[in-house]
Amino acid sequence: MSEFPTPRRNKLREWLTIPTPAPAGDYGFFGPGSVTWKVWSYPTSLSIGFQRAVVIEELDPGLVAAVDKTHDIYKRPRTRYDRTLRYFAMVAFDGGAATAKAADVLVKVHSKAIGEDPVTGRHYDANDPASQLWIHLTAWHSILIAYERYGPGKLTAAEEEQYWAECAVAAELQTCDPADVPRTRAGIQEYFEQMRPQLLGSDIARQAMNHLLRAEVMLPPMPAVLRPATLVITAFIRRGTLATMPRWMREMSGLPTSRTLDAAVRLPLRVSYALIARNLRLQLMLLKLLSPSTVEVAARALMGTAPVDPVTTTPRQAQALLGFDSPRQAHRDLRARQHARVFGEGIAPSDEGLVESQPILGAVR
Repeated sequence: MSEFPTPRRNKLREWLTIPTPAPAGDYGFFGPGSVTWKVWSYPTSLSIGFQRAVVIEELDPGLVAAVDKTHDIYKRPRTRYDRTLRYFAMVAFDGGAATAKAADVLVKVHSKAIGEDPVTGRHYDANDPASQLWIHLTAWHSILIAYERYGPGKLTAAEEEQYWAECAVAAELQTCDPADVPRTRAGIQEYFEQMRPQLLGSDIARQAMNHLLRAEVMLPPMPAVLRPATLVITAFIRRGTLATMPRWMREMSGLPTSRTLDAAVRLPLRVSYALIARNLRLQLMLLKLLSPSTVEVAARALMGTAPVDPVTTTPRQAQALLGFDSPRQAHRDLRARQHARVFGEGIAPSDEGLVESQPILGAVR
Protein backbone atom coordinates (compact mmCIF):
# COMPACT_ATOMS: atom_id res chain seq x y z
CA MET A 1 0.00 0.00 0.00
CA SER A 2 1.27 3.48 -0.85
CA GLU A 3 2.28 5.64 2.06
CA PHE A 4 0.85 8.65 0.27
CA PRO A 5 -2.84 9.55 0.71
CA THR A 6 -5.05 9.28 -2.33
CA PRO A 7 -6.55 12.46 -3.86
CA ARG A 8 -9.96 11.37 -2.55
CA ARG A 9 -8.60 11.11 0.99
CA ASN A 10 -6.94 14.50 0.62
CA LYS A 11 -10.23 16.02 -0.45
CA LEU A 12 -12.08 14.41 2.45
CA ARG A 13 -9.42 15.60 4.90
CA GLU A 14 -9.62 19.11 3.48
CA TRP A 15 -13.40 19.15 3.88
CA LEU A 16 -13.18 17.91 7.48
CA THR A 17 -10.58 20.52 8.42
CA ILE A 18 -12.01 23.79 9.70
CA PRO A 19 -9.15 26.30 10.10
CA THR A 20 -9.29 28.98 12.77
CA PRO A 21 -10.33 32.19 11.01
CA ALA A 22 -8.13 35.27 11.10
CA PRO A 23 -9.70 38.06 13.17
CA ALA A 24 -11.66 40.77 11.39
CA GLY A 25 -10.70 44.42 11.80
CA ASP A 26 -13.73 45.07 13.99
CA TYR A 27 -17.20 43.70 14.69
CA GLY A 28 -18.64 45.35 11.61
CA PHE A 29 -22.08 46.90 11.77
CA PHE A 30 -23.85 44.68 14.31
CA GLY A 31 -21.70 42.52 16.57
CA PRO A 32 -22.40 39.61 18.93
CA GLY A 33 -25.15 41.37 20.90
CA SER A 34 -27.22 42.12 17.81
CA VAL A 35 -30.40 40.43 16.63
CA THR A 36 -28.78 40.15 13.20
CA TRP A 37 -26.10 37.85 14.59
CA LYS A 38 -28.71 35.86 16.52
CA VAL A 39 -30.87 35.24 13.44
CA TRP A 40 -28.30 35.11 10.64
CA SER A 41 -25.97 32.73 12.52
CA TYR A 42 -28.69 30.06 12.84
CA PRO A 43 -28.27 27.34 10.17
CA THR A 44 -31.68 28.06 8.56
CA SER A 45 -30.40 31.43 7.38
CA LEU A 46 -27.74 30.56 4.85
CA SER A 47 -29.72 27.58 3.50
CA ILE A 48 -33.53 27.83 3.27
CA GLY A 49 -33.57 31.53 4.12
CA PHE A 50 -31.09 32.39 1.40
CA GLN A 51 -32.71 30.04 -1.12
CA ARG A 52 -36.11 31.62 -0.47
CA ALA A 53 -34.66 35.07 -1.09
CA VAL A 54 -33.01 34.29 -4.43
CA VAL A 55 -36.11 32.42 -5.65
CA ILE A 56 -38.59 35.17 -4.79
CA GLU A 57 -36.31 37.85 -6.25
CA GLU A 58 -36.89 36.40 -9.73
CA LEU A 59 -40.46 37.72 -9.73
CA ASP A 60 -39.05 41.19 -10.39
CA PRO A 61 -39.12 41.46 -14.22
CA GLY A 62 -36.01 43.64 -14.43
CA LEU A 63 -33.97 41.43 -12.13
CA VAL A 64 -34.85 38.19 -13.89
CA ALA A 65 -34.16 39.81 -17.27
CA ALA A 66 -30.60 40.55 -16.12
CA VAL A 67 -30.25 37.01 -14.76
CA ASP A 68 -31.57 35.47 -17.97
CA LYS A 69 -29.28 37.58 -20.15
CA THR A 70 -26.07 36.33 -18.54
CA HIS A 71 -27.37 32.80 -17.87
CA ASP A 72 -24.84 32.60 -15.03
CA ILE A 73 -27.25 30.80 -12.71
CA TYR A 74 -27.39 28.01 -15.29
CA LYS A 75 -23.77 28.06 -16.49
CA ARG A 76 -22.11 28.44 -13.08
CA PRO A 77 -24.75 28.24 -10.36
CA ARG A 78 -22.29 27.20 -7.67
CA THR A 79 -20.02 30.19 -8.30
CA ARG A 80 -22.96 32.59 -8.36
CA TYR A 81 -24.34 31.13 -5.11
CA ASP A 82 -20.93 31.18 -3.42
CA ARG A 83 -20.17 34.81 -4.25
CA THR A 84 -23.64 36.06 -3.33
CA LEU A 85 -23.72 34.15 -0.06
CA ARG A 86 -20.27 35.44 0.85
CA TYR A 87 -21.43 39.02 0.33
CA PHE A 88 -24.53 38.58 2.52
CA ALA A 89 -22.40 36.96 5.22
CA MET A 90 -19.96 39.87 5.07
CA VAL A 91 -22.79 42.34 5.61
CA ALA A 92 -23.95 40.43 8.68
CA PHE A 93 -20.65 39.39 10.26
CA ASP A 94 -17.51 40.87 8.69
CA GLY A 95 -15.48 43.94 9.61
CA GLY A 96 -16.69 47.36 8.52
CA ALA A 97 -13.85 48.23 6.14
CA ALA A 98 -13.87 44.86 4.36
CA THR A 99 -17.63 44.98 3.89
CA ALA A 100 -17.63 48.59 2.71
CA LYS A 101 -15.04 47.63 0.07
CA ALA A 102 -17.20 44.69 -1.05
CA ALA A 103 -20.28 46.93 -1.30
CA ASP A 104 -18.35 49.53 -3.27
CA VAL A 105 -17.08 47.02 -5.82
CA LEU A 106 -20.56 45.51 -6.06
CA VAL A 107 -21.80 48.81 -7.49
CA LYS A 108 -19.25 48.30 -10.27
CA VAL A 109 -20.38 44.70 -10.78
CA HIS A 110 -24.02 45.80 -10.97
CA SER A 111 -23.14 48.51 -13.52
CA LYS A 112 -22.84 45.63 -15.99
CA ALA A 113 -26.39 44.41 -15.31
CA ILE A 114 -28.29 46.83 -17.53
CA GLY A 115 -30.39 46.32 -20.62
CA GLU A 116 -33.91 46.07 -21.97
CA ASP A 117 -36.36 43.55 -20.52
CA PRO A 118 -37.64 41.48 -23.47
CA VAL A 119 -40.89 40.77 -21.62
CA THR A 120 -41.94 44.29 -20.55
CA GLY A 121 -39.82 46.33 -22.96
CA ARG A 122 -38.58 48.51 -20.08
CA HIS A 123 -34.96 49.27 -19.27
CA TYR A 124 -33.51 47.60 -16.20
CA ASP A 125 -30.51 48.52 -14.06
CA ALA A 126 -29.29 46.46 -11.10
CA ASN A 127 -28.15 49.67 -9.39
CA ASP A 128 -31.64 51.16 -9.55
CA PRO A 129 -32.66 52.05 -5.96
CA ALA A 130 -36.05 50.34 -6.29
CA SER A 131 -34.40 47.12 -7.50
CA GLN A 132 -31.86 47.27 -4.68
CA LEU A 133 -34.61 47.79 -2.08
CA TRP A 134 -36.47 44.74 -3.44
CA ILE A 135 -33.37 42.54 -3.15
CA HIS A 136 -32.48 43.88 0.29
CA LEU A 137 -35.90 43.45 1.86
CA THR A 138 -36.52 40.08 0.24
CA ALA A 139 -33.27 38.80 1.75
CA TRP A 140 -33.79 40.12 5.27
CA HIS A 141 -37.44 39.06 5.33
CA SER A 142 -36.62 35.57 4.01
CA ILE A 143 -33.86 35.01 6.56
CA LEU A 144 -36.29 35.91 9.36
CA ILE A 145 -39.14 33.77 7.99
CA ALA A 146 -36.87 30.70 7.76
CA TYR A 147 -35.60 31.29 11.31
CA GLU A 148 -39.17 31.47 12.64
CA ARG A 149 -40.53 28.45 10.79
CA TYR A 150 -37.64 26.00 11.09
CA GLY A 151 -35.59 27.52 13.89
CA PRO A 152 -36.22 28.71 17.44
CA GLY A 153 -39.41 30.59 16.53
CA LYS A 154 -40.60 34.19 16.62
CA LEU A 155 -38.54 37.00 18.04
CA THR A 156 -39.85 39.12 20.87
CA ALA A 157 -41.45 42.42 19.88
CA ALA A 158 -38.32 44.30 21.02
CA GLU A 159 -36.03 41.96 19.08
CA GLU A 160 -38.08 42.30 15.91
CA GLU A 161 -38.01 46.09 16.20
CA GLN A 162 -34.23 45.91 16.54
CA TYR A 163 -33.98 43.48 13.59
CA TRP A 164 -35.68 45.89 11.19
CA ALA A 165 -33.65 48.81 12.55
CA GLU A 166 -30.51 46.80 11.76
CA CYS A 167 -31.93 46.00 8.33
CA ALA A 168 -32.11 49.75 7.70
CA VAL A 169 -28.47 50.12 8.75
CA ALA A 170 -27.45 47.42 6.26
CA ALA A 171 -29.35 49.31 3.55
CA GLU A 172 -26.63 51.98 3.73
CA LEU A 173 -24.55 49.52 1.71
CA GLN A 174 -27.10 49.59 -1.14
CA THR A 175 -28.11 52.31 -3.61
CA CYS A 176 -31.58 52.47 -2.02
CA ASP A 177 -32.50 55.03 0.65
CA PRO A 178 -32.36 53.51 4.17
CA ALA A 179 -35.36 55.69 5.04
CA ASP A 180 -37.43 53.55 2.65
CA VAL A 181 -36.85 50.41 4.76
CA PRO A 182 -39.99 49.58 6.79
CA ARG A 183 -39.32 49.24 10.51
CA THR A 184 -42.15 46.80 11.39
CA ARG A 185 -43.54 43.51 10.13
CA ALA A 186 -46.73 45.31 9.12
CA GLY A 187 -44.63 47.74 7.11
CA ILE A 188 -42.81 44.89 5.39
CA GLN A 189 -46.13 43.23 4.50
CA GLU A 190 -47.41 46.53 3.12
CA TYR A 191 -44.28 46.83 0.99
CA PHE A 192 -44.83 43.38 -0.54
CA GLU A 193 -48.48 44.21 -1.23
CA GLN A 194 -47.37 47.38 -3.01
CA MET A 195 -44.89 45.38 -5.06
CA ARG A 196 -47.39 42.66 -5.96
CA PRO A 197 -48.84 44.35 -9.08
CA GLN A 198 -45.30 44.88 -10.40
CA LEU A 199 -44.24 41.24 -10.03
CA LEU A 200 -44.52 38.84 -12.94
CA GLY A 201 -44.39 35.05 -13.13
CA SER A 202 -43.09 35.10 -16.70
CA ASP A 203 -41.66 32.06 -18.46
CA ILE A 204 -38.09 33.16 -17.72
CA ALA A 205 -39.01 33.83 -14.08
CA ARG A 206 -40.57 30.38 -13.70
CA GLN A 207 -37.55 28.73 -15.29
CA ALA A 208 -35.15 30.59 -12.97
CA MET A 209 -37.22 29.90 -9.84
CA ASN A 210 -37.48 26.19 -10.53
CA HIS A 211 -33.76 26.03 -11.22
CA LEU A 212 -32.85 27.86 -8.00
CA LEU A 213 -35.15 25.63 -5.98
CA ARG A 214 -32.97 22.67 -6.94
CA ALA A 215 -30.43 22.99 -4.15
CA GLU A 216 -28.32 20.18 -5.61
CA VAL A 217 -27.13 22.48 -8.43
CA MET A 218 -25.29 24.55 -5.81
CA LEU A 219 -23.30 21.54 -4.56
CA PRO A 220 -19.96 20.22 -5.83
CA PRO A 221 -19.97 16.86 -7.65
CA MET A 222 -20.98 14.26 -5.07
CA PRO A 223 -19.67 10.67 -4.87
CA ALA A 224 -22.12 8.20 -6.37
CA VAL A 225 -22.76 6.60 -2.99
CA LEU A 226 -23.98 9.93 -1.57
CA ARG A 227 -26.17 11.05 -4.47
CA PRO A 228 -29.41 9.34 -3.35
CA ALA A 229 -29.14 10.88 0.14
CA THR A 230 -28.25 14.25 -1.40
CA LEU A 231 -31.38 14.20 -3.56
CA VAL A 232 -33.56 13.38 -0.54
CA ILE A 233 -32.05 16.19 1.55
CA THR A 234 -32.31 18.76 -1.22
CA ALA A 235 -35.91 17.69 -1.89
CA PHE A 236 -36.73 18.47 1.75
CA ILE A 237 -35.00 21.84 1.45
CA ARG A 238 -36.94 22.61 -1.74
CA ARG A 239 -40.23 21.71 -0.08
CA GLY A 240 -39.27 23.63 3.04
CA THR A 241 -38.50 26.72 0.99
CA LEU A 242 -41.77 26.42 -0.93
CA ALA A 243 -43.70 26.14 2.34
CA THR A 244 -42.45 29.58 3.42
CA MET A 245 -43.71 31.30 0.26
CA PRO A 246 -47.19 32.85 0.14
CA ARG A 247 -49.69 30.92 -1.95
CA TRP A 248 -50.22 33.86 -4.30
CA MET A 249 -46.51 33.91 -5.12
CA ARG A 250 -46.49 30.18 -5.82
CA GLU A 251 -49.65 30.39 -7.93
CA MET A 252 -48.15 33.30 -9.90
CA SER A 253 -45.01 31.20 -10.49
CA GLY A 254 -46.70 27.87 -11.21
CA LEU A 255 -45.10 26.29 -8.13
CA PRO A 256 -46.68 23.53 -5.97
CA THR A 257 -49.06 24.71 -3.22
CA SER A 258 -49.87 21.55 -1.23
CA ARG A 259 -50.78 22.43 2.36
CA THR A 260 -50.28 18.80 3.36
CA LEU A 261 -46.67 18.71 2.17
CA ASP A 262 -46.05 22.17 3.63
CA ALA A 263 -47.06 20.85 7.04
CA ALA A 264 -45.28 17.51 6.64
CA VAL A 265 -41.78 18.98 6.21
CA ARG A 266 -41.94 21.39 9.12
CA LEU A 267 -41.14 19.05 12.02
CA PRO A 268 -38.36 17.07 10.27
CA LEU A 269 -36.67 20.30 9.23
CA ARG A 270 -37.01 21.92 12.65
CA VAL A 271 -35.49 18.87 14.32
CA SER A 272 -32.70 18.64 11.75
CA TYR A 273 -31.76 22.29 12.09
CA ALA A 274 -31.88 22.10 15.88
CA LEU A 275 -29.40 19.21 15.78
CA ILE A 276 -27.13 21.02 13.34
CA ALA A 277 -27.23 24.17 15.48
CA ARG A 278 -25.80 22.21 18.42
CA ASN A 279 -22.73 21.09 16.49
CA LEU A 280 -20.37 23.88 15.44
CA ARG A 281 -18.12 21.65 13.36
CA LEU A 282 -21.08 20.21 11.47
CA GLN A 283 -22.40 23.71 10.73
CA LEU A 284 -19.06 24.80 9.30
CA MET A 285 -18.59 21.57 7.33
CA LEU A 286 -22.02 21.94 5.71
CA LEU A 287 -21.33 25.60 4.96
CA LYS A 288 -18.01 24.61 3.43
CA LEU A 289 -19.89 22.24 1.15
CA LEU A 290 -22.42 24.91 0.15
CA SER A 291 -20.22 28.00 -0.02
CA PRO A 292 -16.49 27.57 0.63
CA SER A 293 -15.70 31.29 0.43
CA THR A 294 -18.28 32.08 3.13
CA VAL A 295 -16.78 29.82 5.79
CA GLU A 296 -14.11 32.20 7.09
CA VAL A 297 -16.59 35.08 7.41
CA ALA A 298 -19.30 33.07 9.16
CA ALA A 299 -16.80 31.14 11.29
CA ARG A 300 -15.73 34.31 13.08
CA ALA A 301 -19.25 34.78 14.41
CA LEU A 302 -19.92 31.09 15.08
CA MET A 303 -16.57 30.51 16.81
CA GLY A 304 -16.57 33.79 18.71
CA THR A 305 -13.30 34.99 17.15
CA ALA A 306 -12.64 38.44 18.59
CA PRO A 307 -11.69 41.16 16.08
CA VAL A 308 -8.56 43.29 16.25
CA ASP A 309 -10.66 46.17 17.54
CA PRO A 310 -13.81 44.95 19.38
CA VAL A 311 -16.08 47.83 18.34
CA THR A 312 -18.93 48.28 15.88
CA THR A 313 -19.21 50.95 13.24
CA THR A 314 -21.75 51.99 10.58
CA PRO A 315 -21.59 51.67 6.80
CA ARG A 316 -21.49 55.46 6.42
CA GLN A 317 -18.59 55.71 8.86
CA ALA A 318 -16.69 52.92 7.09
CA GLN A 319 -17.35 54.48 3.68
CA ALA A 320 -16.16 57.89 4.87
CA LEU A 321 -13.01 56.41 6.43
CA LEU A 322 -12.12 54.73 3.13
CA GLY A 323 -12.98 57.79 1.05
CA PHE A 324 -15.89 56.06 -0.70
CA ASP A 325 -18.99 57.81 -1.94
CA SER A 326 -22.32 56.41 -0.82
CA PRO A 327 -23.40 53.53 -3.07
CA ARG A 328 -26.04 55.72 -4.72
CA GLN A 329 -23.36 58.23 -5.76
CA ALA A 330 -20.50 55.80 -6.36
CA HIS A 331 -18.84 55.23 -9.73
CA ARG A 332 -21.12 57.53 -11.71
CA ASP A 333 -18.60 57.71 -14.58
CA LEU A 334 -18.43 53.94 -14.95
CA ARG A 335 -22.19 53.62 -14.80
CA ALA A 336 -22.57 56.31 -17.46
CA ARG A 337 -20.02 54.56 -19.70
CA GLN A 338 -21.83 51.26 -19.32
CA HIS A 339 -25.13 52.94 -20.16
CA ALA A 340 -23.58 54.50 -23.28
CA ARG A 341 -22.15 51.17 -24.40
CA VAL A 342 -25.41 49.26 -24.01
CA PHE A 343 -28.05 51.81 -25.02
CA GLY A 344 -25.95 54.07 -27.24
CA GLU A 345 -23.52 51.80 -29.05
CA GLY A 346 -25.49 48.57 -28.72
CA ILE A 347 -22.50 46.61 -27.39
CA ALA A 348 -21.99 44.54 -24.25
CA PRO A 349 -21.01 46.31 -21.01
CA SER A 350 -17.43 45.96 -19.79
CA ASP A 351 -16.40 43.38 -17.20
CA GLU A 352 -14.07 45.63 -15.20
CA GLY A 353 -16.22 45.51 -12.05
CA LEU A 354 -16.50 41.73 -12.25
CA VAL A 355 -12.73 41.38 -12.59
CA GLU A 356 -12.07 43.73 -9.67
CA SER A 357 -14.54 41.88 -7.45
CA GLN A 358 -12.86 38.47 -7.61
CA PRO A 359 -10.25 38.96 -4.85
CA ILE A 360 -13.06 40.23 -2.58
CA LEU A 361 -16.06 38.03 -3.43
CA GLY A 362 -14.38 34.99 -4.93
CA ALA A 363 -13.25 33.83 -8.34
CA VAL A 364 -15.68 33.52 -11.23
CA ARG A 365 -15.17 30.00 -12.55
